[in-house]
Amino acid sequence: MDILLTGGEAAAAGAGSGIIMVVYIVLIGAFFYFFMIRPQKKEQKKMAAMLSTLEVGDCVLTNSGFYGIIIDITDDTVIVEFGNNKNCRIPMQKSAIAQVEKAGAE
Repeated sequence: MDILLTGGEAAAAGAGSGIIMVVYIVLIGAFFYFFMIRPQKKEQKKMAAMLSTLEVGDCVLTNSGFYGIIIDITDDTVIVEFGNNKNCRIPMQKSAIAQVEKAGAE
């Protein structure tokens, strides 16, 4: 009779550890979502909103660290004029823009 009782207790302990493992997996998944995935999606939405408000004449900072003025906008590219030299116009992707300063905002 003792053998049957100890076998039942071991099975109950095994089921309890399985539940604890599931709880740990859920907690780790929640941690990854709230501290890694959610902030990244929020930043992507913020960047998309910034790029959708681009206008000709805005001063931009590129990912490479250059400041320039937008002189033309197409669907996914912009032409940026750098420095005082009016001949230095470079086409680049919108995703290469890191920061935007509006022309009228001071």
